[in-house]
Amino acid sequence: MTRQDMPMLIIYEGELAGQRWVIEGDYILIGRGSDCDVVLPERQVSRHHACIERDDGGYLLRDLGSKNRTYVNGQDIGDRPYRLKDGDEIQIALCVKMGFVGADATVPLELEGPNRGLRLDRAARKVFVGGHELTPPLSPAQYRLLELLVSNEGQVVSREDIVSTVWSEEEALGVSEQAIDALVRRLRERIAALDPEHQYIITVRGHGFRFENR
Repeated sequence: MTRQDMPMLIIYEGELAGQRWVIEGDYILIGRGSDCDVVLPERQVSRHHACIERDDGGYLLRDLGSKNRTYVNGQDIGDRPYRLKDGDEIQIALCVKMGFVGADATVPLELEGPNRGLRLDRAARKVFVGGHELTPPLSPAQYRLLELLVSNEGQVVSREDIVSTVWSEEEALGVSEQAIDALVRRLRERIAALDPEHQYIITVRGHGFRFENR
């Protein structure tokens, strides 16, 4: 089985939004501890929070007695193993949201062909990912942020530039770091809904954010 044929985890929400892990081994440990295979920095996550085990039938998700529990598609899995299916949404302590992409799932052809990547129709203020329009449309703030990042593709855009572009002069005075991070997180989630395989918005710690197209 090649890496392309292996299942993977893709983080949609949380401090590591956009990152993904290919599930190569028979046992994947998820938690806050440095000895985990998938290390999640959020303080609500237990040191050894959950694990994924491979058996003859596929992959099983288990909660390891965590304080803040493990959920699949909004339901607490309790103490019993849950058999993962392609498209399942896993929530770790309700603060990290990740998707399980099964081994037999394929990336839409458009993501690899001439329509690959993200494109803006600036006149219509529309966003296309892999040739598919992003619907419903982005909020005005999300669109302004994306337009700024795309216009500076490959370059780091500072938080100050984001504030001055996205918010009005009056609003900008009260914008917090958390508000910027929340806006970036929501934009990442919207893009990931159409293309979870690629991280378009890269966090450059201490500097800002960078857009990288396919």
